[in-house]
Amino acid sequence: MRPTLDVVFEGVNKTFSLRGRPLRALEHVSVACPAGSFTALIGPSGCGKSTLLRLALGLESADDGRVAIGGRSPLVARRRGETGVAFQDAALLPWRSVETNIALPLDVIGKPRREARERIASLIRLVGLAGFEAALPRQLSGGMRQRVAIARALVTDPAVLFLDEPFGALDQILRRQMNIELQRVWLEGHATTLLVTHGIDEAAFLADRIVVMRDRPGRVATTIDVPFARPRGPSLFADPDFHRLCDTVAQALRSDPLE
Repeated sequence: MRPTLDVVFEGVNKTFSLRGRPLRALEHVSVACPAGSFTALIGPSGCGKSTLLRLALGLESADDGRVAIGGRSPLVARRRGETGVAFQDAALLPWRSVETNIALPLDVIGKPRREARERIASLIRLVGLAGFEAALPRQLSGGMRQRVAIARALVTDPAVLFLDEPFGALDQILRRQMNIELQRVWLEGHATTLLVTHGIDEAAFLADRIVVMRDRPGRVATTIDVPFARPRGPSLFADPDFHRLCDTVAQALRSDPLE
């Protein structure tokens, strides 16, 4: 298991061009994710949450400011296999089995698959898909496909895990089940995790801290610590303190303390 790494955004600005006009996506955004922590980013569509993840993955570059993973650039971390990512769309290759879809990042970074055979097998067990090693994506439910995507994100034993609405396409009942499963998987390895979500209860259940973002342009409104001990079980969803925390997050989304 790799040592965990911190993720730091310092004074990040990012502007895109939209139909020839500048669109300020992020303005002076600073977020610190300590090593081994679980941070949730929540905010309205267009507030720059996914852009922050793309910067941390080295898929975009900041105009100003600093983005670092363990003190190194995102590109270096990605090339070293120190980061893993799962998106809302599981994006599994339809001709690959569960086992070979999970192995895909190893192929990309040039690591022989045979050296990670036991790692792949253990991940399949960890996400509850033992017996489905040879199944193709079309033979799996939506929840099972997302489990494959999470296992694939973990196959390089990343120090940092990025999750961009991984359960956004699932119904509420299945989403909560997957939240519980994701917590179990996270507790096995404690990779530094940054989750982008629109779900207030999802953020409150999974995270150590919730970063609330606002748009026009995207910036951090406030950060809210989550006080609940781990492991967190299904009963937490009915806890009055949990609902009070969700109400606090909802209020932060409605009123902008920066104004």
